[in-house]
Amino acid sequence: MPDLSSSGPRDADELLPLVYDELRRVAAHQMAYERPEHTLDATALVHEAYLRLGGDQSFASRSAFLRAAAESMRRILVDHARKKLADKRGGGGRRVELTDAEPFVIPDPNALLALDEALLQLTDADGMAGELARLRLFAGLSITDAAEALGLSRATAFRDWAYARAFLTAALADANAN
Repeated sequence: MPDLSSSGPRDADELLPLVYDELRRVAAHQMAYERPEHTLDATALVHEAYLRLGGDQSFASRSAFLRAAAESMRRILVDHARKKLADKRGGGGRRVELTDAEPFVIPDPNALLALDEALLQLTDADGMAGELARLRLFAGLSITDAAEALGLSRATAFRDWAYARAFLTAALADANAN
């Protein structure tokens, strides 16, 4: 893969072909945990994220572009869940467990919206823990990979993830109780 750090900022149009395969893997990972009848597939999710990023934005590094794309994908899935709920109100709340051992699955639009709200609260409380949680939950990155993308030490990333997991678990328990 070409070194993007030494050549200065690049537009999304230039970066997309260089990281497309990696974005496609991230999207496929995310879509693997969506409900089977979801109307988006991994390719459509990457393309929609790219369209939302716009070709005229500049990114300082490959990591910055991947972070922006992962955030865009998260927003697309949240918007899709909101639309689904607007089309069909109802459905009971489900308990969502956050563990290190299991993949994170959110087939219920209500649960996805509750998680998004909890992530916003977490980001308000601790921005770096919120970013780390987004990369773990929506981009499917390991703690080590997320730490690298955010420029954190491995130890700090594990502490932030423990905090984020506890915060999100409490916030989701409150949301399920209401």
